[in-house]
Amino acid sequence: MTAYDVRDLMKTPSGQPGPARRLSPAAERAAAEDVTPALSPVVLSGIVRAIEFLLVMATGYAVHFTYLGINDLGTGYVGGILIVGGLTTLVFQALGLYGIGTLRQVIPQLVRVVGGWTMVFCMALAMLFFAKIGDAFSRVWLLGWFVGGGMCLVAARAVVTIQVRRLAKAGRLDRRTAIVGGGEAGETFLKALDGEDHHGLHICGIFDDRDDERSPERVAGYPKLGTVDDLVEFARRTKVDLIVFTLPISAESRILQMLRKLWVLPTDIRLSAHTSRLRLRPRAYSYLGNVPVLDVFDRPIADWDVVAKWVFDKVVGTLLLILVSPILVATAIAVKLDSPGPVFFRQRRYGFNNELIEVFKFRSMYADKSDATASKLVTKGDPRVTRVGRFIRKTSIDELPQLFNVVFKGDLSLVGPRPHAVHAKAESRLYDEVVDGYFARHKVKPGITGWAQINGWRGETDTEEKIQKRVEHDLFYIENWSVLFDLYIVVATPFALLKTESAY
Repeated sequence: MTAYDVRDLMKTPSGQPGPARRLSPAAERAAAEDVTPALSPVVLSGIVRAIEFLLVMATGYAVHFTYLGINDLGTGYVGGILIVGGLTTLVFQALGLYGIGTLRQVIPQLVRVVGGWTMVFCMALAMLFFAKIGDAFSRVWLLGWFVGGGMCLVAARAVVTIQVRRLAKAGRLDRRTAIVGGGEAGETFLKALDGEDHHGLHICGIFDDRDDERSPERVAGYPKLGTVDDLVEFARRTKVDLIVFTLPISAESRILQMLRKLWVLPTDIRLSAHTSRLRLRPRAYSYLGNVPVLDVFDRPIADWDVVAKWVFDKVVGTLLLILVSPILVATAIAVKLDSPGPVFFRQRRYGFNNELIEVFKFRSMYADKSDATASKLVTKGDPRVTRVGRFIRKTSIDELPQLFNVVFKGDLSLVGPRPHAVHAKAESRLYDEVVDGYFARHKVKPGITGWAQINGWRGETDTEEKIQKRVEHDLFYIENWSVLFDLYIVVATPFALLKTESAY
């Protein structure tokens, strides 16, 4: 989805939390089910690639050390081992050996592994022949590597298959999916999925705004759980990885109306194309099993991006925590000496997918005047703020304890939309009342600093324009996230803190 499209959706009302919406008994039961932590199939496939690449190289070195010894390992052998390792990954990818469906098979998979490994060695031997460097390599080493490597690959694949089957049986590889649209189109889609052996979806239920014969209470054995508004609440209460529209593409106005409610959720959204008469090129589609779908929205940070951001948060967060530890100790002493009360102030704020989290800050107000819900914004010269509090708020030192949230609790990131208190207001109106689509900023984990903060939109949000600008910057960050973007924001944050005009 482009930034322009997101701004268009912001102009219209979208799903807001507000008071908890009552769900149907069936939806309540589905939302109360225990959800097994899922593993990303993309990450799992990547791990298998890495293991096999390292296994091929390790086997090559092991055979060399066993037969030729460590002293005869020259650059030719090192280069050859690297090339064969890379070729193995490429050939196995071309043979489709990293798909989750393939990893669950036994005989067909192992036959392709042996065939692929043989193909790799044929390609390697052909390169040696045409480069006229065959005499530089031991034939016994090549034969030993071919046999030993093949045996290791087959053994490793057998272990991987056992583990993947175990994970699949436990539901660790399934994407929890909600279907929007019942009736004939929904039934056709669900029956097409049921005909697949390994589609990797766990269907939670069906949601449809229609309440007549076109949308019965059960479709292809799956229950109707409620309306699209109910789906927003349902996705807040339980994990939903994917939303699939089974409505015909021609129902454009209905689809757009529903998207305006659902785009704020941190889920992938797809449009089923199995009944469409529109025939696009195969690459235009993605597939659920063998059922074609069109991508509408993607989760902003998923698969390897989640891993990269987690590593960034833990590594950089730990380094920063060590770096600022003298400041933390000095500030804690100053807060304690300045006024009676606890050193830290805990406040409940909105986190990822509107989950309530508790963030740590240094206490900057008098203990008996603290405002845990932020029902009244802090203003210039606010009598509730202590002497030390004025300094640490202006310099944002009061935010440093949130590094504990990042490193130890994991409910904050270093970079992301700043978490707001649950009752924060701009011009006496709650933030979600001011900005349509406000809760789309919760599609990712909130952060200590963010794109809005380094662009001057930090501190008091006393006007509607300020919160509007902050949300616009947050959405820009979400749509354009990268590790380098995070690193840039972290480096730029200290310079942005020098501007203290709006921080009280």
